[in-house]
Amino acid sequence: MAYRISLLFILGAICLVNGCATNPATGDAEFVTMSESSELEIGQEMHKKILETQPIYEDEKVTAYVNRIGQALAKVGERPELTYHFTVLDNPQINAFALPGGYIYVNRGLLAYMHSEAQLAAVLAHELGHVTARHAVRQDTARTGAKVLTVMSVLTTGSWALGDAASLWSSAAVMGYGREMELEADGLGARYLSKAGYSPHAMIEVISTLKDQEKFTRHLNAKSGRQQTYHGLFSTHPRNDTRLKEVVDKAAELEKHTQVMAKDPAEFRNTMEGLVYGPSYRRPEQNNPSEENRFTHSRLGFSLVFPDEWQVTNAGHTIVAEAPDKSAQIHMEVTRRQEELPPGNYLRKYYDVPLLMRSEDFSQAGMLGHTGIRPADDKLPQPSRVAIFYRGSLIYMLQGEVNKPAPDTDYDKLFMHSIHSFAPARGTAALPKAKTISYVQASPGTTFADIAKRMRIGRYAEEQLRLINGYYPSGEPQEGEWLKIIK
Repeated sequence: MAYRISLLFILGAICLVNGCATNPATGDAEFVTMSESSELEIGQEMHKKILETQPIYEDEKVTAYVNRIGQALAKVGERPELTYHFTVLDNPQINAFALPGGYIYVNRGLLAYMHSEAQLAAVLAHELGHVTARHAVRQDTARTGAKVLTVMSVLTTGSWALGDAASLWSSAAVMGYGREMELEADGLGARYLSKAGYSPHAMIEVISTLKDQEKFTRHLNAKSGRQQTYHGLFSTHPRNDTRLKEVVDKAAELEKHTQVMAKDPAEFRNTMEGLVYGPSYRRPEQNNPSEENRFTHSRLGFSLVFPDEWQVTNAGHTIVAEAPDKSAQIHMEVTRRQEELPPGNYLRKYYDVPLLMRSEDFSQAGMLGHTGIRPADDKLPQPSRVAIFYRGSLIYMLQGEVNKPAPDTDYDKLFMHSIHSFAPARGTAALPKAKTISYVQASPGTTFADIAKRMRIGRYAEEQLRLINGYYPSGEPQEGEWLKIIK
């Protein structure tokens, strides 16, 4: 009883200093452990980390289109005073997420599955709901419970703590905020859609499309024996979600006098024409502090830049680079591929972890890769940055470990510089050409099976075509219908 009274006293004291506030989106009074200024500061720090670790999709046409739709939705939300940033990431994974303070991201992998401007607006409106309802702040408050004082100290003890605090939200933001908050974001998003002149039922259309993708992913996993399942946008919703239908219908009823704007579907098609589908091949980034510590292994056929002044030890198939003060090191190992697994699945299996934080697929210098943060465990007291590259039958694996972190050193930035500098050591052969989305009109008798035979997109070409056109698992296009193909 004394413990409970003490805890209530502590929570009450924090409430007086920080936490009793009215939620701007819902109007409810709630206890939170963070001021809005701290929320914005955390969001800025997280945004910086995202841009350091994930490439932006460099297509001005697509970027401007997404930003225009997002800003129009933000104007009708409950926090129009925030400065909103809508960023398209060059990531083939099907996902979108929001960070505190007005930072919203959509992977270009998700754009391939959208069929209209209204559906794209539904994705952005949903993520906007997370921002306006301060879900990142509320989730942290609920999660910490009796550890609230520890969280408060993280938020108030200096610049190094900002990076630490940022990691508290990164996984939740990318993976989702849980069933109740996701449903609340749906309701808010549907309201914003109506106010901005879109049909709120586009929210249900998007979920139906992504549920088809989830079904296909489960089918592939069952055939290959994988445990990994789809966990991205809207994954908490069942297909026939009656609660979702209720909140969408409510938004439509509240805004029934708002006219739905007629949108020219040609604008959406023209914007998405040429969108990269699958891996986006690119040369290693040349943004390292210097090339002075580039290590080349001619026999194993690779080179990469280690941090300046780090000592490199070549032990055959294992390379170790260590900081001068012994605070951190990078291990690199070269092996032969024994299983046909996607790079991310291979990493999770190799390290025996169900989840990698900040997990992302990427392609670099003609190689497929994956990177993420491996959680701390009994063997490694600190989280570690891991990455993998596939090159033919060879696998290159890197792990950045921190032993005794030095102040004012961004180790993850150092690790990512080395990862992005990785390249084959021999030759300067041209990179493979990325596949792109294009639109054609269906002729009489057109079938997805016929189209799939003419394209080189892998074993499941027909299924992929059906998914990006909203025809999974069956059905055929009508004459004159605009279809996405992969070139």
